[in-house]
Parts: sequence; structure tokens; C-alpha cells
Amino acid sequence: MSRVGNAAITVPGGVEIKVQDKAILVKGPLGEMKSPLPEGVELNQDGNVVQLKRTDDSREARALHGTARALLNNNIIGVSKGWVKNMELVGVGYRAQLKGNELVFSLGYSHEVRYPLPNGIKASVNNQTQLELNAVDRQKLGQVAAEIRS
Repeated sequence: MSRVGNAAITVPGGVEIKVQDKAILVKGPLGEMKSPLPEGVELNQDGNVVQLKRTDDSREARALHGTARALLNNNIIGVSKGWVKNMELVGVGYRAQLKGNELVFSLGYSHEVRYPLPNGIKASVNNQTQLELNAVDRQKLGQVAAEIRS
């Protein structure tokens, strides 16, 4: 049995959940997101508590039960609180600036390295070496942080 999939999710105030066409739509104060609802998994909502249950014991349903619950939980947290990644530039003379919707890094090259921020990602630079990234989508935030690191 999936321990992750069986755990109930408490929905905070201001967050609304609807099931539409094999997807779960989550709306909150910071935005809205969609989470897939795989076949063999159904959503049960009782007040402000949501639980995902398997409809059958097929291998695919067992495999996707915990994943679907984790994705839904990440979306609920994202639209209610948001996700934050803190990064630090380590190196002599390394610094970052935010110019419009673009991060500009001075990393010891003969030129500046520019990184345009995708939609849905907000950034702030503190002390020229500390970078804070904010987003509703946890996966997108992690991808942007990984691209900046590389």
C-alpha cells in the first residue's frame, strides 16, 4: 500500500479544487494550476480534506497513486503559499543584478551572462550575491534554479 497516496491533504482557506477532464484544477490566491488525475485514481473531498483513492489494484494505479497525491499537494501549497529557492553566488567578484525581467550575472568572463526569467518566475537580488526565486509551480522553479546553476 502506498503510504504517500493514502495520506489526506488539508486544503487551506481560499483554495478551491475541481475535477475537470482527467485533471484536477486548483485555484488559490496566488494563481491556478492543473494536476493530472490518472486512470485508476479518484478524488474524494470532504470539506477541507482531500484524499486520493485507487479504484482498482492494477499495477499502473498503484504506481501513480502516490505520485498523483504528491503533485496535487505541491499544487495546493504553490497556489496558497508559493515556493521559494534561495541561491548564493560564491566566488571572488561574482555578482548578480535584476534588470527588468532578466538576471545579469558577472562571473569572471569577459562578458556578462544574461538569463531571461520565464513567465511565472519572480526573482530578487540581495547583496549582489544572494538570489531568491519565487514561483507557484515547484517543478518550473526547480528547473530554472538548475539552469541558473549550470
